[in-house]
Amino acid sequence: MAKEMITGAEALMRALKEENVKTIFGYPGGSILPVFDALYDYTRGDKKAFEHILVRHEQSAAHAAEGYSRASGDVGVCIVTSGPGATNTLTGIADAMMDSTPIVVIAGQVGVDVLGTDSFQEVDLVGVSQPISKWSYQIRRAEDVAWAVSRAFYIARSGRPGPVVLDFPKNAQVSLTEYEPCRVDFVRGYVPYPTVDAEAVSRAAELINNAKKPLALVGHGVELGNAQQELVDFIEKAGIPAARTMLGLSALPTGHPLNMGMLGMHGNYAPNMKEQECDVLIAIGMRFSDRVICNPATYAKQAKIIQLDIDGAEIDKNVKTDVAVVADCKESLPAITKLLRPNSHKEWCESFRPLYEEEYEKVIRPATCPSSGPLLMGEVVKAVADATGGDAVLVNDVGQNQMFSCRYFRYNKKRSVVSSGGLGTMGYGLPAAIGAAYAVPDRQICMFTGDGSFQMSIHELGTIMEHRIPVKVILMNNNYLGNVRQWQDLFFDSRQAFTRMTNPCYGGICDGYHIPYIFVSERELLKNAVHKMLSTEGPFVLECAVKEEDNVMPMVPPGCSVNEMLLEVNR
Repeated sequence: MAKEMITGAEALMRALKEENVKTIFGYPGGSILPVFDALYDYTRGDKKAFEHILVRHEQSAAHAAEGYSRASGDVGVCIVTSGPGATNTLTGIADAMMDSTPIVVIAGQVGVDVLGTDSFQEVDLVGVSQPISKWSYQIRRAEDVAWAVSRAFYIARSGRPGPVVLDFPKNAQVSLTEYEPCRVDFVRGYVPYPTVDAEAVSRAAELINNAKKPLALVGHGVELGNAQQELVDFIEKAGIPAARTMLGLSALPTGHPLNMGMLGMHGNYAPNMKEQECDVLIAIGMRFSDRVICNPATYAKQAKIIQLDIDGAEIDKNVKTDVAVVADCKESLPAITKLLRPNSHKEWCESFRPLYEEEYEKVIRPATCPSSGPLLMGEVVKAVADATGGDAVLVNDVGQNQMFSCRYFRYNKKRSVVSSGGLGTMGYGLPAAIGAAYAVPDRQICMFTGDGSFQMSIHELGTIMEHRIPVKVILMNNNYLGNVRQWQDLFFDSRQAFTRMTNPCYGGICDGYHIPYIFVSERELLKNAVHKMLSTEGPFVLECAVKEEDNVMPMVPPGCSVNEMLLEVNR
């Protein structure tokens, strides 16, 4: 009996179904039409397997896939057409690569017979995406679809996760093939999960057991490895204070007694100062980015450094380590914990408190509990954090809104931070929030943005309108590109070159998209406005007119050591 013959486009649908894909973000076009025609049947009736979300721009499709992945832990998927449709996803692909976010981008392509002829909407997607993806591949034959899709998902989600690009020429979409499911779980030369080195584990445990002032630095890798409980077991057994990177904030609950705050240029004062005092520093799933270590020449020179990372390329890249454990932290952390002696380091942990109290008096309280003057970004964030009780998912854009929201939001649950870290992509927030809303529909999605970032993806209000996606947008409007303006004021003699913005009527825009909206400029109205936003079913935009020249503090000035962090602006 002859086997069923199906098109490459239909094979793609079946392969995605094999990978348990549920949600696809996309934008159709000429070179991907056969795929969207096949997808149509899979979004309705007895054959329904996927929900397709039509975004308003292909870059948003990639960011929505990122948001979906970051909130769920699954692989995000987007489908776009060739040429500009494909190149529009490149920012999202690069963003996903920097932040180790597993997404699969499937792009249409002109037929193989006209490749290289500058055909309409032809671009060498494999060539341009290879440097910013884990794997980029062109599916030239329909019979290769099942293998390519399985391999793509395996590479995207395994080891250190990341983006994969599948370039799908039109001839392969329409050609017929006998479909057989494929399961790829091995790629020659690719070792996603290195074996835990027992000797390195032993050396790390010995350093920690003998430490007087240990400090754990918790990164995004703990979330990616689903090692949140293993982290808690590790720090609690040895009584090790822990600080988190921005992307690692929800790997440890805000209220945990060993949580000492956020690291980095705009992090908390105590952990930044104590990095230069600790005798053993344990980096867990973090890559020592420049925004964390600031000046590598002076960073933690007094400490023995242990680095736990799944990617050997990160070892000694930015900071020289004394012991490296190259493995999945879900395996390496328990291996080390098993060899640790119970400890408390009570005096060392207590030494963080005076520094926190100094920051609280000089920075946190003035930023979150002002008694007069215009609204501040910090108090807006605190109002939303208080109302959501630490259970919401924080999504943000890039700039001052990102720093304020990361600093003053609270996190009770894992995978509660969706933010553009390494690439710092303005316009990321709104589409990422859409993706997060589909990933965890049972959780509140709070998206903080500034007037600059919001306008970079404001068109996605159309997607939110169409699907009534329950994203709560908190727009903190200061009429500036605030973060750049802050640097101009501090380091460029207050020459505010092209950072002040004339903004549109956001209320009118929201009215056009039929999205509920409130404008707040008075402190006494903030709490009720937040309550109205959170209690309204579906999407909502809350615009807060905030102090125009507010600064994110503390701050490590460029070129300075982390312990040269400023609590106040020195004019």
